[in-house]
Amino acid sequence: MSHPVGRVAGFAGVTVRTLHHYDEIGLLVPSGRSHAGHRRYSDADLDRLQQILFYRELGFPLEEVAALLDDPAADPRAHLRRQHELLTARIEKLQKMAAAVEHAMEARKMGINLTPEEKFEVFGDKDPEAHAEGAERRWGGTETYAESQRRAAGYTKEDWRRMQAEVTSWSERYTALMEAGEQPAGEPAMDLAEEHRQHVTKWFYACSYEIHQGLGAMYVSDERFKEFYDAMRPGLAEHLRDAIGANAARHAQED
Repeated sequence: MSHPVGRVAGFAGVTVRTLHHYDEIGLLVPSGRSHAGHRRYSDADLDRLQQILFYRELGFPLEEVAALLDDPAADPRAHLRRQHELLTARIEKLQKMAAAVEHAMEARKMGINLTPEEKFEVFGDKDPEAHAEGAERRWGGTETYAESQRRAAGYTKEDWRRMQAEVTSWSERYTALMEAGEQPAGEPAMDLAEEHRQHVTKWFYACSYEIHQGLGAMYVSDERFKEFYDAMRPGLAEHLRDAIGANAARHAQED
């Protein structure tokens, strides 16, 4: 059975011009011609074309492909074994590349377009992705979460530095407040809770009092958030949660 050049091109996903070129350089000379002189390819020709395309996909130049296929010492099974080995090696390499891309995608979920050195320089021993996972688990897919990601994606290293400086200043003042024995419902604690809410609004998304209370509850219920706040001072997560609730109640009374 023989096949016209157009049909072969369709089978193989190449152009007719490519097949003409392979014929001209002697890489794939069709076994027959029609009465009108048109190229006709046999099943054996198709097998050779498959081998050619395998090697081309693996990056071999045409001259080397011709040398490999015309080697009298090699049989078709040897070619298939060689191609299988090469393809397996390429798959392993691509899998490693895919894993690297997935890692980069995970890093960008936080919008932190920093080098590892810069990230740890900015965040110290804190792990920002750990908190991102908690936030995504609860609010991923919401407009609030999307807004947070849109904003964070545009932040520079200096933006993250300023943000972290604000967090450090706030944590030092909140720690001092607790050491002084201030209660969550006291004015100083409510004022710092309000500053916390405004910080979230400034850097991430419009944080309503209702949303803020939800955050406060999560700071206690989620181990990673609780660890983050309690690292500033033991018991700070619960204290802040209560201060956030008192601040929301104060705002409701003012309204």
